[in-house]
Amino acid sequence: MISDYLNVQLAAVAVTLIILWQFLPWTSRSRTTSGPNNLSGPPSPSWFKGNFQQVFNPDGWEFHELLAKKYGSMMRLHGPYGMNTLYTFDPKAMHTVLVKDQDVFEEDEGFIKGNLLIFGDGLLGTLGHRHRKQRKMLQPVFSAAHMREMIPAFFEVTHKLEAALKNRLQNGSPTQEVDVLSWMGRTALELIGHTGLGYSFDPLVDEDSAHPYAEVIKDLLPTMRRLQFWQFNVLPYVSWIGSAGFRRSIINHMPWRDLHHLRDMVDYMYNVAETIYESKKRAFENGDEAVASQIGRGKDLISILMKDNMQASGEEHLDDSEVISQVRFNFTLIFAAMDTTSSAMARLLHLFAQHPDYQEKLRQELVEAKHLKDGQDFTYEELVALPYLDAVCRETLRLYSPSSTVTRRSLQDTVIPLHTPVIGLDGTEIHEVAVPKHTSIIVSISNSNRNTVLWGEDADEWKPERWLSPLPKALVDARIPGVYSHLMTFIGGPQVVISTLVEKFQFSPSTKESEIFWQMNGVTAPVVGKDNHPQLPINITLVKK
Repeated sequence: MISDYLNVQLAAVAVTLIILWQFLPWTSRSRTTSGPNNLSGPPSPSWFKGNFQQVFNPDGWEFHELLAKKYGSMMRLHGPYGMNTLYTFDPKAMHTVLVKDQDVFEEDEGFIKGNLLIFGDGLLGTLGHRHRKQRKMLQPVFSAAHMREMIPAFFEVTHKLEAALKNRLQNGSPTQEVDVLSWMGRTALELIGHTGLGYSFDPLVDEDSAHPYAEVIKDLLPTMRRLQFWQFNVLPYVSWIGSAGFRRSIINHMPWRDLHHLRDMVDYMYNVAETIYESKKRAFENGDEAVASQIGRGKDLISILMKDNMQASGEEHLDDSEVISQVRFNFTLIFAAMDTTSSAMARLLHLFAQHPDYQEKLRQELVEAKHLKDGQDFTYEELVALPYLDAVCRETLRLYSPSSTVTRRSLQDTVIPLHTPVIGLDGTEIHEVAVPKHTSIIVSISNSNRNTVLWGEDADEWKPERWLSPLPKALVDARIPGVYSHLMTFIGGPQVVISTLVEKFQFSPSTKESEIFWQMNGVTAPVVGKDNHPQLPINITLVKK
């Protein structure tokens, strides 16, 4: 025990020395640059962590609101170890960082290193050419043509959910409290499993039939959030030390509950990925008929990847371990899409519980559209053409984006122009900000989507009808990459789920409504009271015909 304790202490000392050695040159260089230093911003509560814990905090909504009201749309924050960090929701700055000069502003190294260890060499764990190549691989999954093909499968999954909830209500009290987040997570996992993996996780029969993977995904982000400071500011400088076995041994000996929980979840995710790969491999060995009989009919990402690999030769051909790594890449899609999708669907149902008039308005649209089809399921074109369904989805993603911030780091000295000038500490009007190499930039999606200059004085209100009329000219001209980039969250499967549930069920607040709080995690998640386990209790009742 004593030797284990000494190993942990020595490792901590080594990490500290490495960080200081890496960061001190950056600190001195950033202080000689006048750009960020002339911007106003909040004071730093700590040289070690700066404003990090205030920005990336599950309870950080009020702090982000304060930043927007007090300092404008571009400001300076204090990063860890005295580093400068920029925080912005200026539309022109956002467009520069996220769209125009995205090759200059890449994901934070800690974000990439952490995701590489958790998800493998996939979309969230790569940069540059490899990242762009993998994004290109995902395009067929989100294309209109693919969504059109998958709509019947999405309805098949959703009708299982509908049957499970109906069965619960018909065999018990006519109004029951249901953990909507759990059911949305399970449904999102099944929808994405069909699309991305050609694999069924969950029969969606009752609470006991839930696949453990859904619970792992639900706990993953809150756990990562608690470890985020160390992931962003320590991991990049220790992830290369020793062998993988040595690093694993250090983790095993560290008395750190969250780290061990994360380790166990990663192990489980890897084992599931390997199991799915082996089942796909057996299907390919048994011929085209066996592949076509699987879920997804061989058109899912893994089947496409494996088929391409079988036809490749030389350096293009991957061995089994490399293919499994690519399967884990597909699990990156599942993680990102499931968590954001389930969060968005749960949030919308929560809003409907709080606003029964909006809920009823959508229900009437759905009932009338279904009547014209004699009760048959919608096609893709019919689904996306429903104006009020589209409006409530857009407005929910605007006001309650599943991801409230994104982070980037500048790869070179550059300049960020501003749409709206800010006043510097020296009293001058700043139209652009000089950004030194290695500067962290935090882009606030939530503040961008609540910016009254662009959205109007009612920007803080949930008003779906704003999307039924032309948007303000100032907003259209600003070209903000906010709500539009998140709209993909609701295309296809989630629209199927929301349209089916709202038509069949009435949602109302539970007795725990006053205790529900949406935490600002990497993806927002609801909790009840002091319990940090994500959950969303809502009362449901069958709609009377």
